[in-house]
Amino acid sequence: MQVLFSYAIVTGDIPMIPKGLIEKLFQAASIQRWNDHVRPTEFTEIDKQAHKMIIAYTIAKFQEEENPGCVNWIHLIEGGIVELLHRVIVTDIKPPIFHKIMKEKGKELNEWVFAQLDDDISPVKGNFKETFLRYFQDTQFAPFEKKILHAAHYLATNWEFQIIYQSNKFLYDIEKTKNEIESQIEYHIDLTGVQKILLHRNIAGFINLCGQLRFQQRWAQTPRIPKTSVLGHMLIVALLSYFCSRELGACAKRIYNNFFASLFHDLPEVLTRDIVSPVKRSVKGLEELIKEYEIIEANNRIFPLIPEKWHTEMRYYIFDEFENKVWHNDSVLKGISPEELNTQYNDDRFNPLDGQMLKACDDFAAFLEASFSIKYGIKPEALESAKRNIYHKYRQKHLTIGDMDFIMLFDYFN
Repeated sequence: MQVLFSYAIVTGDIPMIPKGLIEKLFQAASIQRWNDHVRPTEFTEIDKQAHKMIIAYTIAKFQEEENPGCVNWIHLIEGGIVELLHRVIVTDIKPPIFHKIMKEKGKELNEWVFAQLDDDISPVKGNFKETFLRYFQDTQFAPFEKKILHAAHYLATNWEFQIIYQSNKFLYDIEKTKNEIESQIEYHIDLTGVQKILLHRNIAGFINLCGQLRFQQRWAQTPRIPKTSVLGHMLIVALLSYFCSRELGACAKRIYNNFFASLFHDLPEVLTRDIVSPVKRSVKGLEELIKEYEIIEANNRIFPLIPEKWHTEMRYYIFDEFENKVWHNDSVLKGISPEELNTQYNDDRFNPLDGQMLKACDDFAAFLEASFSIKYGIKPEALESAKRNIYHKYRQKHLTIGDMDFIMLFDYFN
């Protein structure tokens, strides 16, 4: 078992998320995709997985419109997480070889992957370790959610492939790759959500708009390793929020809201770009003006692309995203304290969302982006200053939500 940092040893507190697990999640930002092809831009695993989960959400929402309750959303979320962790461990195996190994030696490979992750996933609450094992060992576990994730995987892969195909037509076997991807998408054509994405311009536009966030670099004016996009950052925040939700003992709807609110929280930045906080705060009232513009543009350019039935939920996620809130008597209540969320409103019927926790995870993700770059030796003053300022912010306010002490997370990497 890994040694925990001194704060935990002294106080006896158990950390929320093991350090090794955080490092493995962030490792996906360094994994390059299509790196044996001509690439007009970098494609990283964290971006692909983020896009995949957005597509999975889209498919699953359409499936539930057709058959309410047919999707186990917790299985879908956790399936996406365990598939990401599995991919991080086996990243050096090329897809054709990987699929062949899985077909012939899948049990042995999965056992090896689990051995690499055992120490990191064992402390996670909510029986996450057992879910990880069942997901890969039990063919009867979450079959519908696996199918949705499999379809989303190939749709996200195809989105990337469409970009590189034009530059790689001269490569041997490129047409074989194209046919294999198209064949896998066709295999999932029975899913209504897949049909909608392929045949309806609006929802395809939404998927494309979300995908564009992989081209928007975080800290765009600052040298940094690894580079991360807005899209990848949104998934990192969603992953952190899932593990924190488990630590809180959150109800199923709260886990669902926290994960997808995190996954979409920066979606308006596709319209405004990633404006760094110092710029937003440089002029009085500028931050509020940007927010106002984001709302107008989201209403004009994002919401027309998705079904009207989804608008209420999406607004719940991307507007006032850092507010604790619940639904009560058909209206949104904001400003709910963390204690009230944990005790009074931790029930599916209240549709709870931990906005304060989402903000803490968002800041922690930024802290990690700076920390990893500094660790790798790329440490301009802007990164060192950002890391220092974020750390002192949480050290001073000593944010606790339930039994979670967020400064412990920051102490991992400080």
